Amino acid sequence: MRLIDEQYLETPFYGYPKMTAYLRQVEHYQINPKRVYRLMKRMGLRSVAPRPRTSVPNPGHKIYPYLLRDVKITHLNQVWSTDITYVPMQCGFMYLSAVIDWYSRYVLSWEISNTLDGDFCYKIEGVVILEHE
Repeated sequence: MRLIDEQYLETPFYGYPKMTAYLRQVEHYQINPKRVYRLMKRMGLRSVAPRPRTSVPNPGHKIYPYLLRDVKITHLNQVWSTDITYVPMQCGFMYLSAVIDWYSRYVLSWEISNTLDGDFCYKIEGVVILEHE
């Protein structure tokens, strides 16, 4: 713990992985990263580094309301949606765009492309309105 404390004062940006590497390489200790993590936690030491801010929205971006919040989906052709996903291939990706009916979860139409061009999403044709059986 003394060695961890001394090194932390010099390099407060070290987390437990770098601290473990330091103790192994420089101090020649055979130590497990889980032990270093536990000791640093006990000492109240945390890496002084920026944390990811993936959930903080940009204040300039418009917030769109969720229009289906109180809507009960009770029949076919009431709500459709579209989605884009990628399919990994041996040499790259193929991109799949599909239109689905929320009630039946039936794929109404789809299109596949080898580029993530927006044009292929607009080319989805042959969407057939289903009759309730």
